[in-house]
Amino acid sequence: MGGRAAYIAVDWGTTNRRAYAMTAGGVVVDTLQDECGVIALKPGDYPGAIATLRDRFGVQTIVAAGMVGSTRGWREAPYIDAPATLHALGAASLDVAPDVQIIPGVALRTGPRPDVMRGEEVQVLGAISTGAAPPTALFCQPGTHNKWIETVDGAITDFATVMTGELFALVRSHGILAGMLDGPVADGVAFRDGLRRGRESQHLAAALFEVRAGVLLDRLAPADAAAYASGLMIGADVGTRADLGDRPVHLLGGGALAALYTVAITEAGGCAVTVPDGSTTAGIHAIWSSRA
Repeated sequence: MGGRAAYIAVDWGTTNRRAYAMTAGGVVVDTLQDECGVIALKPGDYPGAIATLRDRFGVQTIVAAGMVGSTRGWREAPYIDAPATLHALGAASLDVAPDVQIIPGVALRTGPRPDVMRGEEVQVLGAISTGAAPPTALFCQPGTHNKWIETVDGAITDFATVMTGELFALVRSHGILAGMLDGPVADGVAFRDGLRRGRESQHLAAALFEVRAGVLLDRLAPADAAAYASGLMIGADVGTRADLGDRPVHLLGGGALAALYTVAITEAGGCAVTVPDGSTTAGIHAIWSSRA
């Protein structure tokens, strides 16, 4: 098993929860993944959920990150300002109950635009703490809300949240393109054509209507419409980065969406480097160690 558990690390998201029994040396000895995300719980449900985790893993101390500390979660753990380090996250962690800590997120409060994150900061800084990424780097975390995250000397200094995944899901299910985007989304000619159009277009909304027009005028095969539209949106997202040729992009996460972003980054002249799994637990462990 690798040793006795000292605490439980929890990546508590909107829809899913991932819990890990961790040794004092940072080794994962047991795991649990379920759909007990924050949208499935009311504030009064959390003590029971915590008790269930303790019974499951046989250990008392819990360190949680993610949306559990949001206004939609158990209790709000106020954002800390960028630049943000693991030490700063640990110092600002919120004690919500005996032996239960919630790690805060990171905010951009000043400057040209506001932005916030919860959970991604732990993964980014965890990757740096293990040497999986350098202290000064550019990260991309594909998902419902894609994150571009910049670090300097081991601190998160800037980031941008892009609603690419959510927008694709919305246009796929609602509006004038609904019913046209039922085909598969995968790498191929249609997806790469969409990538190029997305990078070139200055008007994503207009380019998306071209999907409908293309199908109606027999310029786009109906079976290719979803892949093309996905390429459009991911291409527009990646196309906002003018610095892809300057340094590698450290890609957080795996699966089909990360693979599509790898293609998009490469097609745009960048180099995508996949960060191995384990960054979230590494980040939580570094914070637990600093407070233990």
